[in-house]
Amino acid sequence: MNASATLLPAVVRPAVEDRHWLSSDHCAAPVLDLLDGLGWTIAETPEANIHMTSPEGGVYVGWLPEDPSAWAREIVWRVQVLPVDGEVWVQEFGVHTPSEAVAGFLAALVTHSSR
Repeated sequence: MNASATLLPAVVRPAVEDRHWLSSDHCAAPVLDLLDGLGWTIAETPEANIHMTSPEGGVYVGWLPEDPSAWAREIVWRVQVLPVDGEVWVQEFGVHTPSEAVAGFLAALVTHSSR
C-alpha cells in the first residue's frame, strides 16, 4: 500500500531536554495532584504509603514505596478497579515507571469511565 506524504502523520521528535519525565524520579506528585483535583479520598500511612479512592469507591490507587510485599513484586503503584457489572481487575506499575505515565493512565481511565 502506498500513501502520499501528505497523508502520513508527522514525525514528532521532542528535544532531549523534554524527555526528563521518561525516567522515574520516584515522586508521587503527578498522581496525587491529579486525584486530589478530582476529589478523591487520599490517606497517608505512617510508613509513607498513600492510598487513594475514587469518590464513588470504584477505583483504588496505592502508592506503596514502603510496602514490603509490593517491593517483593517490584511494584510501587497498584490500581484496582471494582466494576459494578464485571470482574475486579488490577494494574500494577514497577518502581521505574514514571509517575507521569501512571497519571496519564489514570486520566484516561477516569475520562473513559465518566462517559
